[in-house]
Amino acid sequence: MTKVDPGTGFNVAPHFNSVEQCEGPDFRTGLSRCILPLTAVKRLLGVFILFLMGAAGAATVNVSVINFAFSPATANINVDDTVVWIWNGQNHDVVSTDSPQAWPPSPVKSTPFSFTNQFTSAGSFPYECTVHGFTGTIKVTAPHTPPTVHIASPVTGTVFAAPANISISASATDSDGTVTNVEFFLGTAILTNIAVAPFSLVASNVLAGNYALAAVATDSQGARATNSVNVSVVAPVRSAISGPKLISTNFVFAFNATVGLDYIVQVSTDLLSSNWSSVFTNAPASNAVVTVQLPLTSTSQYYRVGRLPNP
Repeated sequence: MTKVDPGTGFNVAPHFNSVEQCEGPDFRTGLSRCILPLTAVKRLLGVFILFLMGAAGAATVNVSVINFAFSPATANINVDDTVVWIWNGQNHDVVSTDSPQAWPPSPVKSTPFSFTNQFTSAGSFPYECTVHGFTGTIKVTAPHTPPTVHIASPVTGTVFAAPANISISASATDSDGTVTNVEFFLGTAILTNIAVAPFSLVASNVLAGNYALAAVATDSQGARATNSVNVSVVAPVRSAISGPKLISTNFVFAFNATVGLDYIVQVSTDLLSSNWSSVFTNAPASNAVVTVQLPLTSTSQYYRVGRLPNP
């Protein structure tokens, strides 16, 4: 109900312990204008936010306590839901029969009365009316946990020489069900769908390019999880040794390479295939020309450079 303020001529009305000020109708539109104080706006906004939070949160389930029965006798809810027992009869209570009790017992009451309990863990919770002996059960289901999947090989950032045969292996588990299948993708193209472990395959003849390899696991309840790694396939250059020279007692040379691929340098005192030994391996990270400086250990030494196979 509003009243006229004799000092201002405005209509005023109580609103959240404050007042709104309303002017009379505009002669052009016939509409009145009201000014809502800032404190009232803040309170209205708070109420609206709380309403949204409640709508998006846990559910509330009602159970009627009628004469000689709970209705429904079994209520199925999720973790963090709340049950409200509403009395529609005389001299009843709601008492957990678990040991220890799942909630403090309600008093013996008659309509109108209600009793509330929130269930924060999964399980089956029996209860009774101790006055008349009828029983009920609350069954609480935990939220389903989706599966987990992990690509063990290759690791992200791996570089392959084209055309590449890429060995892919993954593991997948599910804590509250079973993994029904794992799908593998090269970019958007599906490679295969594997129903049982081991979850592994070879992607054959992959051409040069950058790719996302993905494994998608599905469990027995239809939940899915994805893990992906990024790899590159490059066209390798032909390796050639250049600029050999002696610097004091060291032999220095360079060879050209493809960034990201693995190379090996070997040495021998003759050209027999059985006498080659590895000096070092190298995977150039940024420079396509690799300089090697090695000490001379005999009067005759031969060196060769080769590219290692794809991982």
